[in-house]
Amino acid sequence: MIEQIHTYFTIEMIYLWLNLGVLPFWFVLIFFPYSKICKIFTTSIFPILILSLTYCYIIYIVFQNGYDFLSNFKLYLSLEELLILFSDSSFLLVFWVHFLAINLFCGGWIVKDYQKFTISKTLMFFPLLITYLFGPLGIVIYWLIRIFYAKRISIYD
Repeated sequence: MIEQIHTYFTIEMIYLWLNLGVLPFWFVLIFFPYSKICKIFTTSIFPILILSLTYCYIIYIVFQNGYDFLSNFKLYLSLEELLILFSDSSFLLVFWVHFLAINLFCGGWIVKDYQKFTISKTLMFFPLLITYLFGPLGIVIYWLIRIFYAKRISIYD
């Protein structure tokens, strides 16, 4: 059975499923943030658990193919080394899962936080969309909006 799974879930297929798989979570975060589905599935550990399992499976595939994990530390040496690492589709997919998980976690945090401050759902559409597409930029936009609703500037909470 594992061989059948391994045959079907190639690097390209995992990439396709990841991109399609996170869309329902973001759809719920943006359009139905107060729903029970959002609370149970989207802002919980559930999507991060799915992405973590996918991450582990990709690392398993990469390990089976004899990937040199120690060469990953070269990414700190130069931009050229990072470019060389990104030329490997396995490393690029591991990075992509990392990116999707962090952005989804941040989107869930934004939803929980703006509900705490009773910020308008309509106003949060833009920061959530930007967080989905560009991560940190959306968080900064949300933080700037949050300053006005919290009536204070706080570096940490």
